[in-house]
Amino acid sequence: MKVGLFGSGHHTDKLPLIRRLFKKLAVLNARVYVSHDFDAFLAEFPEVCPTINGVLQAPPFDLDIALSVGGDGTFLRTAEQINRQNIPILGINTGRLGFLADIGADQIEETLDELYHKHYNIEERMLLRLDMDKHTFEGYNCALNEVAILKRETSSMITIHTSLNDEYLTSYQADGLVIATPTGSTAYSMSVNGPIILPQSDNIVLSPVAPHSLNVRPLVVPGSYKISLNIESRTNSFLISLDGRSQSCPTDVRLSVSKADFSIHIINRYNQTFYQTLRDKLMWGADKRVK
Repeated sequence: MKVGLFGSGHHTDKLPLIRRLFKKLAVLNARVYVSHDFDAFLAEFPEVCPTINGVLQAPPFDLDIALSVGGDGTFLRTAEQINRQNIPILGINTGRLGFLADIGADQIEETLDELYHKHYNIEERMLLRLDMDKHTFEGYNCALNEVAILKRETSSMITIHTSLNDEYLTSYQADGLVIATPTGSTAYSMSVNGPIILPQSDNIVLSPVAPHSLNVRPLVVPGSYKISLNIESRTNSFLISLDGRSQSCPTDVRLSVSKADFSIHIINRYNQTFYQTLRDKLMWGADKRVK
């Protein structure tokens, strides 16, 4: 089993967990490859990381499985590096609330045993693709969670003229607009009161950020739709963010957001469902009066 490790270098308090991870992979005789940035972090702690089989510099990667060690942000960066390679990703949570990285510290050994025996499910997750008519987004132009159109830090609200399949929908006057996948419906979109969508759904949700009009509500559209955007701003610029990777754009750019032509493969344990994740992470149905 060829395993790639992708991680964050900000959690030195999680080194005992990482040591357990390497120990279990050694027991399973896995060939372990580490992403170059994570390897640079682990090199400072040789007692944690034993000899590895190689460093992952640039795709393509010859891997059976990718392990994302961190929070959901680390998982998103891992998905960016995996890109179109169809390598399934498992998220091991060393952060706090995690919907993508949902394997807890107490589940590491048994989960790796399940991977070794190929006892798991693979779920395909859709991505969004951003296209621009005059400029290009610097770097990876796809998003697993969301594409967000946002005002600049010091500017007043922006106006986002929005069309669906080239038919005018509305003009959002707001601090921004979050266009999310079902995966991203539990991320930024949820924080601005967008609906939660099951990961298997083929839908896109548009959720305004602090809209000026109280009767503007989130909208769910089919995943096959093309969303076209023209932006007005007093500063003649705005921010565009793909899974937290942001850059400034001039308002003379016309944007198009649509479903990407590939998907990301996510590993789920057989006994782990999205409904259980909702109950555990969002405490659905929990009653603190019951002890």
